[in-house]
Amino acid sequence: MTPKTSERQFNYPKEPEVVTFETPFGKFGIFTCFDILFYEPAVVLVNKMQVDTVLFPTAWMNLLPFLTAIEFHSAWAMGMRVNVLAANTHNTSIEMTGSGIYAPAGARAYSYNMKTEDGHLLIAELDAHPRLSPASPPAVSWNSYALSVEKFSQNDHEFTGIIFGDPFTFVELTKPGGNLTVCQKDLCCHLGYKMTEKRDDEVYVLGAFDGLHVIEGQYYLQICTLLKCLSTNLSTCGQPVESAQTKFEMFSLSGTFGTSYVFPEVLYSGVQLAPGEFEVLTDGRLINRNTTSKPVLTVTLFGRWYEKDPPQTDWASGSCPNKKKVLIF
Repeated sequence: MTPKTSERQFNYPKEPEVVTFETPFGKFGIFTCFDILFYEPAVVLVNKMQVDTVLFPTAWMNLLPFLTAIEFHSAWAMGMRVNVLAANTHNTSIEMTGSGIYAPAGARAYSYNMKTEDGHLLIAELDAHPRLSPASPPAVSWNSYALSVEKFSQNDHEFTGIIFGDPFTFVELTKPGGNLTVCQKDLCCHLGYKMTEKRDDEVYVLGAFDGLHVIEGQYYLQICTLLKCLSTNLSTCGQPVESAQTKFEMFSLSGTFGTSYVFPEVLYSGVQLAPGEFEVLTDGRLINRNTTSKPVLTVTLFGRWYEKDPPQTDWASGSCPNKKKVLIF
């Protein structure tokens, strides 16, 4: 794997090896850490090698609002429609925590613990061949709905916020319910929503980003997100938030994605997942099934447009998102 310029001290093979092995209970593949954000080896294992289950050892530093371990790894399993067994190292001093057993329909078991250094054994039953299972969600046309509808009401008061170095276009949810659209370049994000109550002490925004991410690697993203701001000051929108008070009776998020690789994320207050409480419709809408059981941190469609990545960035370094600029492997 080709290392990032900051990690040339690590040994790596000149020709990366794609590893799979057959078992009586499905075909397994393995890659590590930051590999999950790139076409090779992650997507290659699923699409070309046809693995059923990915074994994923990692040293993953959590990065809100989109890249906490349990959030992104479970979303990747749903977007790729495979099982993922993710084993993260546990070191709360550098915010590495969060492991899980994830299936195409959602998390089967997971652990997120920032309070102690205790490990946790996870056990769950999975379909050996998830794509052949009747329980597997159908394939999704990620832009079908968004391209078929007119833009919802657009707010003149759009503003820019930075998330992990990326300039998002935001619009505030000023009412307890309604429909909004926000666009950036070719990506238009549509949101229908209804809060259980509109609180004066919390602000939510709808955001869009369509561009090349250039912090700690270069890779092209298309992201639609509903997220809580750190405070009522709009300049804090996009900064990490771990707690919220607002529940949603309904949300429906979609986007005019140019990529078919989209990963659906729903994260609740306390950095908790919402297994069984949301689904992706075949037309690309991410919706909740009932009023959210906990307040919402973010509802996100995280798209990766691999074809727009710069050359030589398909193979990641094997290290992970690292917001503190320390070297972790």
